[in-house]
Amino acid sequence: MRVSNARRRWLGAALAGLAAAGLAGCDKLGLGTSKPSFHGVDITGADYGRKLDLADAEGTQRSLADFKGKVSVVFFGYTQCPDVCPTTMAELAAIKRAMGKDGERVQGIFVTVDPERDTPEVLKAYLAAFDPSFVALRGTPEQTAEAAREFKVFFAKVPGKTDASYTVDHTAGSYVIDTQGQLRLFERYGAPAQELQADLEKLLAAG
Repeated sequence: MRVSNARRRWLGAALAGLAAAGLAGCDKLGLGTSKPSFHGVDITGADYGRKLDLADAEGTQRSLADFKGKVSVVFFGYTQCPDVCPTTMAELAAIKRAMGKDGERVQGIFVTVDPERDTPEVLKAYLAAFDPSFVALRGTPEQTAEAAREFKVFFAKVPGKTDASYTVDHTAGSYVIDTQGQLRLFERYGAPAQELQADLEKLLAAG
């Protein structure tokens, strides 16, 4: 059967329309778009870091759901840490200030891996020195170990000269939770602060 030129033109237009519609459908499903790029390690969809249920320094039980609407940066450390912990908290506080109004939607969360020495009073004073909006979380040794396992965080006591002078080896990076309470990024310690700021701004813009 011969197909007229008019018929060919009609079929071509129809196929082009179907192809465009198909591509539009793929875009709606996220199949035709690229994933956002981050400076930190993208761990979106990880099967860990889904819950964090501990008391804050005021004794109020907190969970990740309490911080929805904000981008949260979760860091496991301890107040007598000589370098990594204060550097991380100071950098995050500086980033919040640099972000201006958007910084109000960034939540710092400090989880102590040394509940024996990090009493609620010690934690409140420690975080107030960086940013009064930062939240400290503290549990029993068993709860602390459970929280660390949930986030795949390593920590271990290193004996000192006395029983009270020990240090704690621990994972140095931070975890970033998006505004929906989902784990998204692992930020390595020592990376430029502007890279973390860019990642936080990107997640805030995504809503």
